[in-house]
Amino acid sequence: MGFEDIIPLLNSSVRFAVPLLLACIAGLYSERSGIVDIGLEGKMLGAAFAAAAVAALTGNVWYGMLAAIFVSCCMSMIHAIASINLRGNQVISGVALNFLALGGTVFIGHSIFKRGGTTPNLPKDVRIGPIELPFAAEIGQVPFVGPIYEQLISGHSIIVYFAFAAVPITAWVLMKTRLGLRLRAVGENPKALDTAGISVFKLRYQALIITGILCGVAGAYLSTSQGANFSENMTAGRGFIALAALIFAKWKPWNALWTCLLFGVLSAAQIRLQGVEFPLIGEVPVQFIQALPYVLTVVLLAGFIGRAIPPKAVGQPYVKER
Repeated sequence: MGFEDIIPLLNSSVRFAVPLLLACIAGLYSERSGIVDIGLEGKMLGAAFAAAAVAALTGNVWYGMLAAIFVSCCMSMIHAIASINLRGNQVISGVALNFLALGGTVFIGHSIFKRGGTTPNLPKDVRIGPIELPFAAEIGQVPFVGPIYEQLISGHSIIVYFAFAAVPITAWVLMKTRLGLRLRAVGENPKALDTAGISVFKLRYQALIITGILCGVAGAYLSTSQGANFSENMTAGRGFIALAALIFAKWKPWNALWTCLLFGVLSAAQIRLQGVEFPLIGEVPVQFIQALPYVLTVVLLAGFIGRAIPPKAVGQPYVKER
C-alpha cells in the first residue's frame, strides 16, 4: 500500500470516526456526572430519523439538524426523569430508549413516507456538504504535505470539524472550568457537592442535555452528511461501540479521540478488505470482515486496556438527605 492509498483510507477513517467520537464525548459528559447512558444508540437513531425526515419534508437540512437535536434531547430528558427523579435503574432506562427508537423510527417513517421505514433520498442541496478549506487546491500541488491538506484535512462537512473541536473544548471544560469541576465531583461524591449547597439534580440534568445535543448532531451526520437518507437501524451499534470506546479511553477526552480514530481506521479497512485474496487462506468471507470493528471492541475490552476505573457514583441514584 503506497502513500496515495493511505490518504483515502485515513480520509474514510475520519468520516467513520466522527459519529463514534460525538457519541463517545456525549457519554463522557453523562457518565462523568454519574449517569450510565446505554441509550446513546437510541438517541443517535432517533436523531438520524428526525434529521432526514424533517429535511425531506421542509427541504432545509438545518431544520433537520434542529429536529435531530430536539428529539435527542427529549429522549435524554426521559432518561433523566427515569434515572434522576424516579431513581430507576439507569441501564434498563437506556435499553428502553434503544428499543423505543428502533421500533418508533420505522413505524413513524412508514406512516409518513410509506417506504418501509426509510426516508426519501435527500438531494445534494438538502444535505450538509463538504467544506473546502482556503488554498486547498494550491497547497495540494505540494508533494507529501499537499495531499494531506487537500484530501485529508480539507473537504469534510462542518460536523466533522465540530466533532474534532469538541475534544479540546471538552477537555478544557472538564479540567479548567467551574462546571467541569462540579461535573467531575458529582460523579465521584454527590453527597459532598450537595452538602456544599450545589444541586446534584441540576448538574446531572445539564450533563444529559449536553449528551442529547451531541447525540443529535451525531445522528444528523449519519443521515444528512455521511448518508443521504434514513434507513432502519442505520446506527448499527455505533452507540455501543462509543460506550466501549469511552471505557477504553478511561473517561478522558483525548484518549476518546484516539480510540474512536482506531475504530474508524478498522471500519474503513474492513470495506477495503472485502473481496481481497489473502496468501494461503484466499478470500475471507465478507461477514467476517464486516464483524472486525465489533470483534476489536470485545478484544480490547477483554484485556488490553488495563484497569478502567469509572466515576465512583456512576449508576447510583442520589437520594437527597433531609
